Amino acid sequence: MRIGIVCYPTFGGSGVVATELGMALAEKGHVIHFITYDRPVRLRDHPNVHYHEVRVSDYPLFDYQPYELVLTSKLVDVAKFAGLDVLHVHYAIPHASAAWMAQRILAAQGMRLPFVTTLHGTDITLVGRDPSFEPVITFSIERSDAVTAVSDSLKRDTYTHFPVKREVQVIPNFVCVDQYRHHHDPELRRYYAPNGERLVVHVSNFRPVKRVQDVVAMFLRLRERLPARLLLIGDGPERQRIETLCRASDHCKDILFLGKMTRPEEVMASCDLFVLASESESFGLAALEAMACGIPVVSTDSGGLPEVNIHGVSGLLSPVGDVGSMAENAWAILNDPADHQRFRDGALEQARRFDLVRILPQYERLYESVVNPVKA
Repeated sequence: MRIGIVCYPTFGGSGVVATELGMALAEKGHVIHFITYDRPVRLRDHPNVHYHEVRVSDYPLFDYQPYELVLTSKLVDVAKFAGLDVLHVHYAIPHASAAWMAQRILAAQGMRLPFVTTLHGTDITLVGRDPSFEPVITFSIERSDAVTAVSDSLKRDTYTHFPVKREVQVIPNFVCVDQYRHHHDPELRRYYAPNGERLVVHVSNFRPVKRVQDVVAMFLRLRERLPARLLLIGDGPERQRIETLCRASDHCKDILFLGKMTRPEEVMASCDLFVLASESESFGLAALEAMACGIPVVSTDSGGLPEVNIHGVSGLLSPVGDVGSMAENAWAILNDPADHQRFRDGALEQARRFDLVRILPQYERLYESVVNPVKA
């Protein structure tokens, strides 16, 4: 099958999932065409993978460049000349509406191009709740040939925030568990924990919704009870504020900012605990990647996180903003070696429920259903 994939090419979860999905489909023999404004950070060379850059010209007439229209034209061009069978757009804004416009243009030229829209989270729970976007998002969802959401929580949010009547199918995010390291790297451990400290790690884009300040506050409480260091991976608008906060602490030397990493799981695998304090999280891909390394998770109980991080099995859950509860949960996991190993085993087992070998066939069946719909 010839599949077009539209995504944001950044470090965010939707772009990572879209890229890894495309790479896995290419491995199975499908021909994949990525269409976006920059090369996705996780994209690797493969004979079945093609990348098409969407280039927006800088016209003095426009204060804001019309990316959606340029994307639409590129979709039409790739669909015609690559002979696409189906288009899979990740993130509703503006990809789904661009896909619909491209579909109508192609239909006028006698070509059918079904498209699947995958909702990832903030396109519904944050950006999408802006009233100025609601009519377009609702229309695009309704006109998609199929719609998926990455969690039951996000599916419920979609029906809550939008007057959507059509079916939304849940296909969760995934990991390739066997590609993750399941044991500590002694050299990395010596580098980040030279005195045998426990290593706590957080990965995010440092947006306010991630509440990284709660991660730091939780760590400082934990640090009072056992030797530990905190690794903060990623970058974003809140990083400078968090760095300033850390510098005011007596334990600043135990909080390390590692910045953006293409493969943060290579560091996570040598850590003891992953922490996610998000106010809103449709799924929690970073937590799942930590679990695929056999790393227990302390997280909030927001959105789709309870579907990923099973309380008492793969980690422990706390209410949003309850730093004291998160610190107690971290202590409970790290204080006893036997409990820590139990949570490590539970995290890895839970991650296997989201292994790509289970998820990929669901997407393949979905593509087949929209390319060759059953006639009534």
